[in-house]
Formats: sequence, C-alpha cells, structure tokens
Amino acid sequence: MSKIKSITTQSGRHFLTDRIRDEVDFRTTDQSRGFPPPPVQQAAAQESRVIPLPDRDTWSIPACDLVTAFARRKSRRAFTRDPLSLDELAFLLWATQGVRGIIHEAAVLRTVPSAGCRHPFETYLAILNVDSLESGLYRYLPLNHAIVHMREIANLPERLTAATRGQEFTGRSALTFVWVAIPERTEWRYAEASYKVIAVDAGHVCQNLYLACEAIGAGTCAIAAYNQALVDELVGVDGYDEIAMYLAPVGKLSKE
Repeated sequence: MSKIKSITTQSGRHFLTDRIRDEVDFRTTDQSRGFPPPPVQQAAAQESRVIPLPDRDTWSIPACDLVTAFARRKSRRAFTRDPLSLDELAFLLWATQGVRGIIHEAAVLRTVPSAGCRHPFETYLAILNVDSLESGLYRYLPLNHAIVHMREIANLPERLTAATRGQEFTGRSALTFVWVAIPERTEWRYAEASYKVIAVDAGHVCQNLYLACEAIGAGTCAIAAYNQALVDELVGVDGYDEIAMYLAPVGKLSKE
C-alpha cells in the first residue's frame, strides 16, 4: 500500500472510531459557554406558501405489522406511475422526522433518535407525483407538521437523474427525500465529535423511511452516491453550513 493511500485510509477509518471524543475539550463547546442553541427548525420565508398536512387523527394509513415490515424491507428501484396521496406523504414525513414532544428550546423529541437530541437534518422533497401538489421543491416543517413550497424546478426528473449520477429511477419516483445536514445544531453540543454522529443519525432517519414505505405499498432506495454540487444546487444550499448528504426516492409498487 502506498504511503498516500495508507494515510487516506487511516484518516477515513479514524472517522469510524470514537477516539475524537477523547480529544475534544467539551468545556469549550457553545453549549458549555452558554450560547443559545441553533433553531431546531429553519423558518419559512414570510411570503412562502405553507401547506398543512393531515395528522394521525385524520390520515388514512393502513395498519402494518412491524415483523412483516422488517421481513419485506429492501431497496426498491422499480416504481409504478401511481401518485402518493397527501395522507401518505404526511405519514412518511412524520415517520422520519415527526415531533413527539418539545422539552425546551434545545430538545425536541422526534420519531427517530439523534445524538444529544440535536436532530441536525432539514428534509427537502423533490416532488414529482403527489396528489394535490404541483411538481417542485418543498421542505418539511416538523414543528408545524406542514410543508413549505420552495420553488418550481424545470426538468426536475432529468435534474434528479443527473444529480444522482445517472440513477434513472430517481426521475421515475413520486418524490425524492433529500436530507440536508446543518452541522451547527450538533456542533453546539459536541464540537469536533459531531460528524460521526450526524452520519449515524442519517441512518436512523432513512431506515424509518424504509419501514414506513412498507405500510403504504411503496418502496425506497437510499442513495449516498450523488454529485454533491448538483444536489446542493438543486435544493439551494451552500454545501458548508447546509450540506445535502443523503437521498431516498420513493414510489408506489406494483401489487404482488
């Protein structure tokens, strides 16, 4: 193994360990120094269109045995042209980032775990085929259980395919989840120890999506191979303070 490759491999494998926690002086974090936490949700622009979503008291979602969902869970790339309903979209969003309770300004309990209850993700949606919604870019507001319309995007199926390095099933989905990390939320508590746990948190979120899809006759396939610049541009983030880091197209499945 060359020296350059060896150094690169060591650095990458170091990221997988928790040795960084022994190197951080947690007395110097923003939390320890008394700085207020970053907002747990990005506010919608005042002029934007916010669309309330059905909640658990009103949505029509079939019961799904958890053992069955575990057994059937797999990555799926073949979708029908059937749309998702607004109820189904609401359910998937609640399952992946829904709010169960608010403890205080720095701690919001959700349907997925997160290191230190920091929940670093904003959920963007590239919507192609959802009942009563026009195609375009949206963002979930978990505190409101609503979505905000960000903008229309011309040639969205083609742009999704290009942004995911030619994975054409993204352009044939009903919608694609794009999870954008805001590192500052986790850095406030964990400083340099944040980055591994942000990556771990992404796995929690996407696994909930896989299982929730099984309840509605839909499927998904997690995507970590994408063109960073194109995805960041698609959702309108800078790639530093807000980083697109995980995608998951969702679509209906043919009845077996």
